[in-house]
Amino acid sequence: MKKTILLIGFIILSFGFSYAQLSIGGVITDASTGEPMPLVNIYLPDQNMGTLSNNDGSYFINNVAVGELKIQFSFVGYKTIIKSIELTEDFRNYNISMERSAFQAEEVVVSGGVHTSQHANAIKIDLISAEEVTMSGNPGFIESLSTIPGVDMISKGNGVAKPVVRGLSMNNVLVLNNGIKLENFQFSENHPFLIDEFGIDRVEVIKGPASLLYGSDAVGGVINILHEKPAPVGHIHGDFQGSFHSNTLGTNSSFGLKGSSEKFFWSLRAGTKTHMDYLDGNGNAVPNTRFNEVILKTCLGYNSKSAHFRLFHYYNRPRLGMSVGAAIPFIIGNEYENRVWYQDLTSHLLISKNTFYMKRFKLEVNGAWQMNNRRLQTDNINTPAFEMVDMQLNTLSYDVKMHLPSTETSEYIIGIQGVVKTNKNGEAPEHVIPDADVYDISGFALYQRTFGELHTQAGFRYDFRQVHAEIHDHDHGTEEKLDRDYGNISGSAGGTWHFKEHFLIRFNLASAYRTPNIAELTQDGAHGVRFEQGNPDLNSQRNYEADLSFHFHSDFLMVDLAGFYNQISQYIYMAPTSDTTDDGDQIFRYMQSDAALYGGELSLNVLPLKWVDIKSSYSYIVGKQSNGDYLPFIPQNKIRSDVYFKKLSKGRFTEAYFKVGGTYAFAQNNPSPDELSSDSYFLLNASLGSKIKLGRQFVDVALNAHNLLNELYIDHLSTLREMGYYNLGRNISLSIHIPFHVKDLKHH
Repeated sequence: MKKTILLIGFIILSFGFSYAQLSIGGVITDASTGEPMPLVNIYLPDQNMGTLSNNDGSYFINNVAVGELKIQFSFVGYKTIIKSIELTEDFRNYNISMERSAFQAEEVVVSGGVHTSQHANAIKIDLISAEEVTMSGNPGFIESLSTIPGVDMISKGNGVAKPVVRGLSMNNVLVLNNGIKLENFQFSENHPFLIDEFGIDRVEVIKGPASLLYGSDAVGGVINILHEKPAPVGHIHGDFQGSFHSNTLGTNSSFGLKGSSEKFFWSLRAGTKTHMDYLDGNGNAVPNTRFNEVILKTCLGYNSKSAHFRLFHYYNRPRLGMSVGAAIPFIIGNEYENRVWYQDLTSHLLISKNTFYMKRFKLEVNGAWQMNNRRLQTDNINTPAFEMVDMQLNTLSYDVKMHLPSTETSEYIIGIQGVVKTNKNGEAPEHVIPDADVYDISGFALYQRTFGELHTQAGFRYDFRQVHAEIHDHDHGTEEKLDRDYGNISGSAGGTWHFKEHFLIRFNLASAYRTPNIAELTQDGAHGVRFEQGNPDLNSQRNYEADLSFHFHSDFLMVDLAGFYNQISQYIYMAPTSDTTDDGDQIFRYMQSDAALYGGELSLNVLPLKWVDIKSSYSYIVGKQSNGDYLPFIPQNKIRSDVYFKKLSKGRFTEAYFKVGGTYAFAQNNPSPDELSSDSYFLLNASLGSKIKLGRQFVDVALNAHNLLNELYIDHLSTLREMGYYNLGRNISLSIHIPFHVKDLKHH
């Protein structure tokens, strides 16, 4: 660690900083009329700063670093424009003409390794905006992401849910909070990632291996939750977000403030969630599925002439009810408070993100510290709750990337990453996983090159991991030391070919890996309703995936067709065995087997009229072991369709819309050996929303109805099916978003 810090310092001192204070400005006009366009959003993603155009269409951004930069211009109803420009003089005049468009088809994305447009990436990156999540009417965050084809969720009610990407889940899917890998005991379907929708800008989803950029656990895909953008320079903005849900009589709400000057920006946000046990289609409460959470988020940033510094702090305090057999006798009535059998969690995430501009070089130095405390409050005859588990996982990580001199057609990146993880058990009697230490270090290189309309990307990576732990034998009461080293190479190569005006082909070949985690190596004891054992002899899991997709994007039709084949060597999974404990309980043990997953997604978006938008998608997935058995937690194939009637305006109502649609899930007749088959089901949904003008203020309001027909069903990925409980019944939700402008700051 000390050597790494010294190396970083040497690199910084080896190059001269560029102290020139540069500016960019210009005028934005409508391409068809030539009229100036006010309130266009101008954003510099590399430097995390932006502004709005004035009434005459002009804009001006000061304190911009020298060199090549990405700049994005966006406005509702117009094509988003993404440009790379070179700043070499004190002021750059850059005028833009924006074209009207029915689709908002392209954005700047960051999860592919660099700030670039979606169409320029060799890997497909799907987006869901903060507005779409906030106004979706879902009690839980993960359910909002399942509208993306190929993305689903494993759930134990609304509060306990985990993402599934193309049939892979748990440790095969990497979840990032603002680019930082989350570490919070995610080895079980009962342990959700501590993430939420408050104060985000968008969610980016990579479907397929991404170990090249992110290391272990990114074999199935990556979900990156990105922090909200700063307020435009010279402004202080605020907002309130809230939703009420009839099914759980629950609320989600948050309040935020943010401001920016030419050099400083900041944001503050606080939120809460509180929900009772949910009701199924028969109106029966599913016991102990209640959940409560408190969220606090802060951000502070500084932009100098040669560097940008950002500091983030995220605090999550959820209490998640566990609907398990032992809890049922203690649940009397339906209420909000968690009394027995609940996960009592605390998470702190501190992130430091820093960028240094050194002539033609750019250096990113990022670090993060995470503290995750997991407690399981169960039951006791003499007290309301008994603390069965108390574990604390501390994680220190660093990420250093050097952007080498690039051109308009090429970009080169080299980097090193490292992690130190320590798990400690408290005084609670159950040690689900033992005290352990994990050390990671890796190096990688990424190369991007454009040949006309062909954008290519390739790279490789090497990772080294050490694991030190105490293995506990539950039956014999013995301890044994575990010391394992793992070394892994990963790489990928692919490209995007824009071979005609509306046609795009994307292809990618990738080799990724996943190192077994502490739980898979060492676990030994009761976990939920099962007795689970780790396997200290597990090897790294290796994936080889080929992706091919075809895209047609015109002014009134979008078609996306994607297929993949993912060959997995030594796939790690939990399976029942013929062994039993001394008490006669069946033992479930982590095992390995070769496997394959294949399938794809089809998405259609049609605009037959300016005010009618038809969206439909189909996702198909098969997962099998080499012996012919099917893999666990493979979602049902699903069709999702919606018809939007939008851009309706009258009086105080503007951009009003009505949406009706549904989800049809095909029967899952290919369960794994320890699963049951699942019947098909259909969910009808409807939404009504609008912007309402109150004085000079616009308020977003949405009324959503999920499972409008009150369908009685069990999704294949519901872990409550072993208890015989159905999924969520009808839920009517009212969502509101109130943005407000606090003041303008004096700036030049």
